[in-house]
Amino acid sequence: MSDSSVHPDHLKRSLSNRHLQLIAIGGAIGTGLFMGSGKTINLAGPSILLVYLIIGIMLFFVMRAMGELLLSNLEYKSFIDFSTDLLGPWAGFFCGWTYWFCWIITAIADVIAIAAYAQFWFPGLAPWIPAVMCVVLLLCLNLVTVKLFGEMEFWFALIKIVAICALIVTGLGMVAWGFQSPSGHVASLSNLWSDGGLFPTGIAGFFAGFQIAVFAFVGIEVVGTTAAETANPERNLPKAINSIPVRIMLFYVLALVAIMAVTPWREVVPGKSPFVELFVLAGIPAAASLINFVVLTSATSSANSGIFSTSRMLYGLAQEDHAPKSFALLSRAAVPSRGLLFSCLCLLAGAMLVYVIPNLVTAFTLITTLAAVLFMFVWSLILFAYIAYRRKRPHLHEASKFKMPGGVAMCYACLVFFAFVLVLLTLQADTRQALMASPVWFVLLGIGYLWRQRRGVALEAGSA
Repeated sequence: MSDSSVHPDHLKRSLSNRHLQLIAIGGAIGTGLFMGSGKTINLAGPSILLVYLIIGIMLFFVMRAMGELLLSNLEYKSFIDFSTDLLGPWAGFFCGWTYWFCWIITAIADVIAIAAYAQFWFPGLAPWIPAVMCVVLLLCLNLVTVKLFGEMEFWFALIKIVAICALIVTGLGMVAWGFQSPSGHVASLSNLWSDGGLFPTGIAGFFAGFQIAVFAFVGIEVVGTTAAETANPERNLPKAINSIPVRIMLFYVLALVAIMAVTPWREVVPGKSPFVELFVLAGIPAAASLINFVVLTSATSSANSGIFSTSRMLYGLAQEDHAPKSFALLSRAAVPSRGLLFSCLCLLAGAMLVYVIPNLVTAFTLITTLAAVLFMFVWSLILFAYIAYRRKRPHLHEASKFKMPGGVAMCYACLVFFAFVLVLLTLQADTRQALMASPVWFVLLGIGYLWRQRRGVALEAGSA
């Protein structure tokens, strides 16, 4: 029996269309929608609907560019591969390690959120216990098979979808019945424009909404890291990507319409989840517990996506010689187990650090802003790779059955939009600090890349 039959040398295509659709939906619905929507409504008023729509449309085009690239060559396992192929080794190195770092930061935020949500039911429990338990559980489940990851994401995403659909149906039902709140407000769609119009906080409030809303969409590209493990990618990837606009309309726009129709935007409290508040108004006493459960599964789902994505990124980086070769070794279940272990150790170290240094909690806005800046860097690299692909491989574009609408012109429009969001991040003190800190990561990456290049030259000289 050969060793390769015990330890496979490639990832298996174990994710079905059902898994992929729900992974894509889970990626598009962040915890930010459940917890951050109160703050965004308070900042921008009803114009927040436009904010989510604009960001969603722009990211749909990024996903379409990614889809065309992944399907142009089925040897591409993720966006590291096409970045390296079309832009050069530096792009694969910067893209892969930045994406890995993005998800470690995001997963640290999720694990800390899980610890906080667990205290809702177990107030006496030390916060590090649920944090460690969550990481160990996700590590064990991810080590078993890729199909189990898909299965977990399927059920996690399903819980989120059911909660949002319940909110939309409840909210629109309250509007239909003319529900009157204890404060005297009648539920009506006119609440969307009757108090100061669509832009009640002016253009400044509208722009401020973008800063937080971008965070809600991080993870939308996870579907691109599943390409090598997707059964029948030519059929299933386009299906998952094309359903993104429908999801954004349904989950973001309709949910926010339901919330603001029942509770006028001025009454929405930034510090509370408007999801809980709506169910409480509807007279559902277990609302807080129910939504706490949903948000807990949402954060677990995001951490699960993070652990999956980071291990696949390390696998891709190792194959391109951008990371230690040991990360390219697969377990008997065709899972990059060493990458999984390394990512989980980094995740635990980051989560533990917050309990050692309490001040880090106050710096958390900076860390999540930093993650959003770095995610935009990865999305931009996908667009630059697409522009290079259209220049270098026009024949593949002609043959493509999944062409990106708008092509190169749309890529430039998306890049201009990301530059605009970066400018908006300079308007607030906390987001400005995170933006100023982001070059440090790229300097460290640059040093790492130069060291790797020199080591490669030295090894070649030694072998000669």
